Amino acid sequence: MSDVNFFTPDVVTITSEAVAKVKDLQAEENNSSLKLRVYVTGGGCSGFQYGFSFEDTATDEDTQVCFEGITVLVDSLSYQYLEGSTLDYEQSLMGSRFLIKNPNAQTTCGCGLSFSI
Repeated sequence: MSDVNFFTPDVVTITSEAVAKVKDLQAEENNSSLKLRVYVTGGGCSGFQYGFSFEDTATDEDTQVCFEGITVLVDSLSYQYLEGSTLDYEQSLMGSRFLIKNPNAQTTCGCGLSFSI
């Protein structure tokens, strides 16, 4: 058995809009086992930035949030920056995107993809 960590959705909350979009993207790819990876990297206007990708498998260092039939992966380095956050999906005149609402961020960029702690 893998040493993959599981935790409850209240550590990283996933909105119904984000769940629906992940399921739509899984259907487009005809792969219901795709997992959404949410991660933090250095860069952006404010020092850190969020990233999103789809993956087939988790690593031993990933924490998995399983919620309403989808799985979100968070690597061990990003976990500390994402704990307590909400993963959302928004559609507006500016476009559509996954969005992190992070209570740990002291400042955020206007684009919503960059933050500082």
